Amino acid sequence: MFKSMTLFFDRAVQRYLPDAFLFAILLTLVVFVLGIGFTESTPLDMVKYWGDGFWNLLAFAMQMSLIVVTGYVLANSPFFESSLAKLANLAKTPGHAILMVTFVTAVACLINYGFGLVIGALFARHLIRAVPKVNYRLLVASAYSGYLVWHGGLSGSIPLTLATPKHFLEDKVGIIPITETIFTSYNIFIVVVLLVTLPLLNWLLMKNTDDQDRMAELLSEKEMAAAIEPPTEPAREMITGEPLSPADRLENSKLISMIIGLLGLSFIVYHFVTKGLDLNINIVNFIFLFLGILFHKTPRRFLNSVTEGVKNAGGIIIQFPFYAGIMGMMGASGLSALISMWFVDISNEVTFPLFTFISAGFVNLFVPSGGGQWAVQGPIMIPAAMELGVDTAKTAMAIAWGDAWTNMIQPFWTLPMLAIAGLKVKDIIGFCVMTLIWGFIPIAIGLLFL
Repeated sequence: MFKSMTLFFDRAVQRYLPDAFLFAILLTLVVFVLGIGFTESTPLDMVKYWGDGFWNLLAFAMQMSLIVVTGYVLANSPFFESSLAKLANLAKTPGHAILMVTFVTAVACLINYGFGLVIGALFARHLIRAVPKVNYRLLVASAYSGYLVWHGGLSGSIPLTLATPKHFLEDKVGIIPITETIFTSYNIFIVVVLLVTLPLLNWLLMKNTDDQDRMAELLSEKEMAAAIEPPTEPAREMITGEPLSPADRLENSKLISMIIGLLGLSFIVYHFVTKGLDLNINIVNFIFLFLGILFHKTPRRFLNSVTEGVKNAGGIIIQFPFYAGIMGMMGASGLSALISMWFVDISNEVTFPLFTFISAGFVNLFVPSGGGQWAVQGPIMIPAAMELGVDTAKTAMAIAWGDAWTNMIQPFWTLPMLAIAGLKVKDIIGFCVMTLIWGFIPIAIGLLFL
């Protein structure tokens, strides 16, 4: 039965799932129709809501793009590249590769989700060179499954937003430190269980899928070369045979990188000394940016890596406005309120966190952004939690886990990983459906009983 389910979802997704950009367009049309059908909005109203919301998340989009770019730059530095290659050489069998890529990506996503997505993709490329017989699609899907834990980790946008002064719900819940969200017993339970079981789940998927896919059947020659061949060296830093200009010397100066890198690290130390363990999106980006500058040693190597990293943010940049438009329609038409209130109406003080989690998973299909989803659902679920006497911090984490949960079948956040791995969304999502099904169990237990 396990094998039949796996093969069914894999084949169905490969046959019917469109490209991630087309998926966003189809969701736009679905929400447009639902808004007309289930609310009092007219077609003109829905067009207005869509257009008004289209550019509402530019600042947040910039933060998300920087997370992907700075994560790529750091992961692609010589230190991390050599570390990943040495780690990949420890894998001797396909099973080893599946277990390792899942665990490494999950741990990296707990630190920073953009970093984790990039590390997972780069590690998968190293592993396919070390263990050519591994099913490459499942290998990359296993890496992406590690992303399930991100919103329970140190870069979770909802708990970090709540810990940041002047967030939009501060007048209702105040500032909630991460000790009351990320470092609670129920959240630690969920994270630990997923860290242990996700590698085993993917190992079982490997045992219950068809024989390995041939790389040539999956990828074009160009994509196959990108996946299997070692990463190309950065562009040459010096023009041989010609005297270096003052500009060339500056671009290849290790001293420049060291000075600005140490200046950045000084601020990071100052930040944590004066504010404690205050991890927000901006400081995470700041850390990864300046570590990347230091690890690449020269400005030229750093900028070469940035140029490559920006390519991986292309899908995010072009799709984010469409999802902002969807959010505009969901919020202004009242659709998101209808969905959330339906779950509120069937909840009590015991089941409310679970139904909040499920509702967030559903809403996430239309608003695949933790921060954006919090903006949509937070103002609805938090007052409901207060009325029922449910812990508001736990309610926020239920929304966070709902967001992370259905990311397993929402193509949006696969984009940076797939860009590096050389695959398409439909190549991995079928396997991730099994992750979605399993992930529900420990998350539900943690939210209900701990």
